[in-house]
Amino acid sequence: MASSKSKLSLREDLTCAICFELFKDPVMLDCMHHFCRTCITSYWRTVRSPVSCPQCRKQFPSKHFQTNYLVAGLVDKVRASSSSASVKYLEVCTKQLKDCLESQRSVKDSYVKMIHEDKEKMDKIKRIGADLQSRVHSDFQALHNFLRAEEENMMEELRREQEEMLSGLERHLEALQVAMRDVEQNINTLRQTASSVQQSVLVELPELNSRPPLQELQININAFRSKRIAPLQYIIWRKMFQHLKPGPAPLKFDEDTAHPSLQLSRNKTQVVESDNMTNYTCNTKRFLQCVNILATEGFQSGSHYWEVDVTNNRKWDLGVALESANRQARVKLCPENGYWTLRLRNGNQYSVGTQPWTPLNVMTSTSRIGVFLDCEESKVSFYNADNMELLYFFSGGPREKAFPFFSPCLSERGQKAQAICILHSPL
Repeated sequence: MASSKSKLSLREDLTCAICFELFKDPVMLDCMHHFCRTCITSYWRTVRSPVSCPQCRKQFPSKHFQTNYLVAGLVDKVRASSSSASVKYLEVCTKQLKDCLESQRSVKDSYVKMIHEDKEKMDKIKRIGADLQSRVHSDFQALHNFLRAEEENMMEELRREQEEMLSGLERHLEALQVAMRDVEQNINTLRQTASSVQQSVLVELPELNSRPPLQELQININAFRSKRIAPLQYIIWRKMFQHLKPGPAPLKFDEDTAHPSLQLSRNKTQVVESDNMTNYTCNTKRFLQCVNILATEGFQSGSHYWEVDVTNNRKWDLGVALESANRQARVKLCPENGYWTLRLRNGNQYSVGTQPWTPLNVMTSTSRIGVFLDCEESKVSFYNADNMELLYFFSGGPREKAFPFFSPCLSERGQKAQAICILHSPL
């Protein structure tokens, strides 16, 4: 700091009082003040004799000055020193500016990239949104069409039944009216005949209008009403359930893939761990190391959904397995090994079969698990089928034939083995 101040003071001492710059060819007057030769010469031209010092106003008899080589040397040194410092300062400034410019360019490039990526994401979201809206509209349109057709059919059936009953009653009413006229005519004829008899006139019994007697028309109005006063929404829902695409697939367990300690129900929709190993034939389809089993039907196109009842089970593995997955060795159930699974441990610890396991925060326990396989999109999704809450989905699902996968897992010591059951309806 002191050096900087001394340099500044020296520069001031070597500055011309006329042009306020460093001396150029400095000369000294008799009063010992210094000026640039050109500056003092020009100044004295503008004044009348006697000439004087521009700084102290001392007058001189003549225009006399002498070159001061010492001051000239100092000026050269100061000018050289200032020039070197300026160069260094400019170099530092230039580097700082260059670094700052590069930094700003880098920031700009990153912003340009992010803007491009955001625009691509926006376009992608719009495309996906349009596709999803089309799918949602199509699915609801199918339901609307089904409900509309059911309503039209039911209304037409109702109108037909009503028309048949009304037409029957109208015909019966017309017949009754005709019969009534005949009876009234017979009554009048008989009255006239009775009057003749009272007057002691012998008369023959008149010929009366005779028709077969009409019976009361039996129409069960209560049955007509009760047929329509029914759990209509539930009835229609049961019919609509058969048309859902995809609806719960009527899967069955494939006993040829079952681990020997698994026991199947007669209808092949329920499986439970057994203490007794069953006799089995050795084949590449069968699981031998883990208590796993597949469904009989595999999928490699379309979309498919199925539900599994896991009530009271404290541990299980569910999902999808490639047809080519290794079933003879004990492997981790993850996509790298051909498995896309969701698992439960200790009754409340849910996790996804990834490397490593991905824990899930499931707030409410589930009694039914829904599995959705979209072969066209290569996606596997898991739902809490009690409320259809999405639990997890794999975006990179199987790209070849895959089978529904199930494992009731080995039961804990002292605990009763619990069965898992494939559901064919949501009830």
